[in-house]
Amino acid sequence: MFHKILVALDLSDTSNRVFEEALILAQATHAKLMLLHVLTPFESGYPTAMYPITDGIYPMLHERAMETYIRELGEFEQRGLAALRSLTESALEQGIVAEFTQNIGNPGRMICALAHTWDADLIILGRRGLSGLNELFLGSVSNYVTHHAPCAVLTVQGKVNQHPEMESPPAAEAIVSPK
Repeated sequence: MFHKILVALDLSDTSNRVFEEALILAQATHAKLMLLHVLTPFESGYPTAMYPITDGIYPMLHERAMETYIRELGEFEQRGLAALRSLTESALEQGIVAEFTQNIGNPGRMICALAHTWDADLIILGRRGLSGLNELFLGSVSNYVTHHAPCAVLTVQGKVNQHPEMESPPAAEAIVSPK
Protein backbone atom coordinates (compact mmCIF):
# COMPACT_ATOMS: atom_id res chain seq x y z
CA MET A 1 0.00 0.00 0.00
CA PHE A 2 1.31 3.43 -0.89
CA HIS A 3 0.91 6.32 1.54
CA LYS A 4 3.32 8.90 0.11
CA ILE A 5 3.89 9.22 -3.63
CA LEU A 6 6.60 11.47 -5.04
CA VAL A 7 5.70 12.65 -8.54
CA ALA A 8 8.68 13.94 -10.55
CA LEU A 9 7.61 16.29 -13.33
CA ASP A 10 9.58 18.06 -16.03
CA LEU A 11 6.54 19.97 -17.34
CA SER A 12 6.66 18.23 -20.74
CA ASP A 13 3.77 16.46 -22.46
CA THR A 14 4.82 13.23 -20.74
CA SER A 15 4.40 14.94 -17.36
CA ASN A 16 0.66 15.22 -17.96
CA ARG A 17 0.47 11.42 -18.26
CA VAL A 18 2.69 11.03 -15.19
CA PHE A 19 0.41 13.31 -13.17
CA GLU A 20 -2.73 11.47 -14.32
CA GLU A 21 -1.22 8.11 -13.29
CA ALA A 22 -0.28 9.59 -9.93
CA LEU A 23 -3.83 10.84 -9.38
CA ILE A 24 -5.29 7.41 -10.15
CA LEU A 25 -2.90 5.68 -7.74
CA ALA A 26 -3.37 8.29 -5.02
CA GLN A 27 -7.16 7.97 -5.24
CA ALA A 28 -7.00 4.18 -5.12
CA THR A 29 -4.62 4.07 -2.14
CA HIS A 30 -5.58 7.31 -0.35
CA ALA A 31 -1.97 8.43 -0.65
CA LYS A 32 -0.48 11.91 -0.34
CA LEU A 33 1.29 13.42 -3.33
CA MET A 34 4.48 15.46 -3.43
CA LEU A 35 4.94 17.10 -6.82
CA LEU A 36 8.56 17.85 -7.70
CA HIS A 37 10.03 19.88 -10.53
CA VAL A 38 13.81 20.07 -10.80
CA LEU A 39 15.25 23.03 -12.68
CA THR A 40 18.10 21.83 -14.86
CA PRO A 41 19.90 23.28 -17.89
CA PHE A 42 19.02 20.14 -19.86
CA GLU A 43 15.27 20.80 -19.63
CA SER A 44 13.47 22.21 -22.62
CA GLY A 45 12.85 25.92 -22.18
CA TYR A 46 15.71 26.48 -19.74
CA PRO A 47 17.37 29.83 -20.62
CA THR A 48 20.77 29.73 -22.23
CA ALA A 49 23.49 31.86 -20.71
CA MET A 50 25.07 34.08 -23.34
CA TYR A 51 28.49 35.32 -22.38
CA PRO A 52 29.78 37.91 -24.82
CA ILE A 53 33.52 37.97 -25.37
CA THR A 54 34.20 41.63 -24.86
CA ASP A 55 37.87 41.62 -23.89
CA GLY A 56 37.10 44.54 -21.59
CA ILE A 57 36.11 46.82 -24.48
CA TYR A 58 32.36 46.79 -23.89
CA PRO A 59 31.76 45.89 -20.22
CA MET A 60 28.06 46.82 -20.54
CA LEU A 61 27.48 43.85 -22.87
CA HIS A 62 28.44 41.47 -20.08
CA GLU A 63 26.10 43.18 -17.61
CA ARG A 64 23.20 43.13 -20.09
CA ALA A 65 23.78 39.48 -20.91
CA MET A 66 23.77 38.57 -17.22
CA GLU A 67 20.66 40.68 -16.55
CA THR A 68 18.86 38.97 -19.44
CA TYR A 69 19.87 35.51 -18.23
CA ILE A 70 18.78 36.23 -14.65
CA ARG A 71 15.44 37.61 -15.85
CA GLU A 72 14.81 34.60 -18.13
CA LEU A 73 15.78 32.15 -15.38
CA GLY A 74 13.36 33.88 -13.01
CA GLU A 75 10.57 33.63 -15.60
CA PHE A 76 11.38 29.94 -16.12
CA GLU A 77 11.22 29.33 -12.36
CA GLN A 78 7.88 31.15 -12.14
CA ARG A 79 6.41 29.07 -15.01
CA GLY A 80 7.46 25.91 -13.15
CA LEU A 81 5.94 27.09 -9.88
CA ALA A 82 2.72 28.14 -11.62
CA ALA A 83 2.41 24.73 -13.25
CA LEU A 84 3.05 22.98 -9.91
CA ARG A 85 0.46 25.18 -8.16
CA SER A 86 -2.10 24.39 -10.84
CA LEU A 87 -1.50 20.63 -10.61
CA THR A 88 -1.61 20.74 -6.82
CA GLU A 89 -4.94 22.58 -6.92
CA SER A 90 -6.27 20.00 -9.37
CA ALA A 91 -5.30 17.19 -6.99
CA LEU A 92 -6.83 18.99 -4.01
CA GLU A 93 -10.09 19.50 -5.93
CA GLN A 94 -10.23 15.72 -6.36
CA GLY A 95 -9.78 15.17 -2.63
CA ILE A 96 -6.11 14.19 -2.79
CA VAL A 97 -3.70 15.71 -0.28
CA ALA A 98 -0.91 17.27 -2.33
CA GLU A 99 2.00 19.64 -1.98
CA PHE A 100 4.82 20.71 -4.26
CA THR A 101 8.43 21.79 -4.36
CA GLN A 102 10.81 23.03 -7.01
CA ASN A 103 14.56 22.57 -6.68
CA ILE A 104 17.66 23.27 -8.75
CA GLY A 105 20.16 20.53 -9.48
CA ASN A 106 20.69 17.11 -10.95
CA PRO A 107 17.18 15.65 -11.45
CA GLY A 108 18.02 12.03 -10.62
CA ARG A 109 19.87 12.90 -7.44
CA MET A 110 17.26 15.45 -6.36
CA ILE A 111 14.41 12.96 -6.87
CA CYS A 112 16.16 10.25 -4.84
CA ALA A 113 17.17 12.69 -2.09
CA LEU A 114 13.63 14.02 -1.71
CA ALA A 115 12.19 10.51 -1.78
CA HIS A 116 14.53 9.65 1.10
CA THR A 117 13.90 12.76 3.24
CA TRP A 118 10.13 12.82 2.57
CA ASP A 119 9.98 9.05 3.21
CA ALA A 120 8.17 8.29 -0.06
CA ASP A 121 6.73 4.83 -0.69
CA LEU A 122 6.70 5.29 -4.46
CA ILE A 123 8.27 7.55 -7.08
CA ILE A 124 6.41 8.14 -10.33
CA LEU A 125 8.31 9.75 -13.19
CA GLY A 126 8.31 9.88 -16.96
CA ARG A 127 10.65 8.17 -19.35
CA ARG A 128 11.65 9.75 -22.64
CA GLY A 129 12.83 6.50 -24.13
CA LEU A 130 16.38 7.60 -24.85
CA SER A 131 18.87 5.01 -25.97
CA GLY A 132 22.30 4.79 -27.48
CA LEU A 133 24.23 8.03 -27.81
CA ASN A 134 21.33 10.21 -26.68
CA GLU A 135 21.19 8.38 -23.37
CA LEU A 136 24.98 8.43 -23.08
CA PHE A 137 25.23 12.21 -23.55
CA LEU A 138 21.95 13.37 -22.02
CA GLY A 139 21.74 10.73 -19.32
CA SER A 140 18.64 8.96 -18.21
CA VAL A 141 16.92 10.31 -15.14
CA SER A 142 14.56 7.34 -14.98
CA ASN A 143 17.49 4.90 -15.18
CA TYR A 144 19.35 6.70 -12.39
CA VAL A 145 16.26 6.83 -10.17
CA THR A 146 15.43 3.17 -10.79
CA HIS A 147 18.90 2.17 -9.58
CA HIS A 148 19.27 4.61 -6.66
CA ALA A 149 15.77 5.17 -5.26
CA PRO A 150 15.05 4.26 -1.64
CA CYS A 151 11.56 3.02 -2.62
CA ALA A 152 9.53 1.57 -5.48
CA VAL A 153 9.63 3.37 -8.84
CA LEU A 154 6.96 3.57 -11.53
CA THR A 155 8.04 4.93 -14.90
CA VAL A 156 5.52 6.22 -17.41
CA GLN A 157 6.65 5.87 -21.00
CA GLY A 158 6.72 9.03 -23.09
CA LYS A 159 5.77 9.19 -26.73
CA VAL A 160 6.58 6.03 -28.61
CA ASN A 161 5.53 4.81 -31.99
CA GLN A 162 2.76 2.34 -31.17
CA HIS A 163 2.87 0.70 -34.60
CA PRO A 164 6.43 0.69 -35.95
CA GLU A 165 5.44 -1.81 -38.64
CA MET A 166 3.16 0.84 -40.16
CA GLU A 167 6.04 3.18 -40.86
CA SER A 168 6.99 3.22 -44.48
CA PRO A 169 10.58 2.17 -45.09
CA PRO A 170 12.89 4.66 -46.75
CA ALA A 171 12.67 4.59 -50.50
CA ALA A 172 15.41 2.57 -52.15
CA GLU A 173 17.52 4.28 -54.73
CA ALA A 174 18.50 2.47 -57.88
CA ILE A 175 21.89 3.28 -59.27
CA VAL A 176 22.13 2.62 -62.98
CA SER A 177 25.53 2.71 -64.56
CA PRO A 178 25.87 3.11 -68.32
CA LYS A 179 27.44 0.19 -70.20
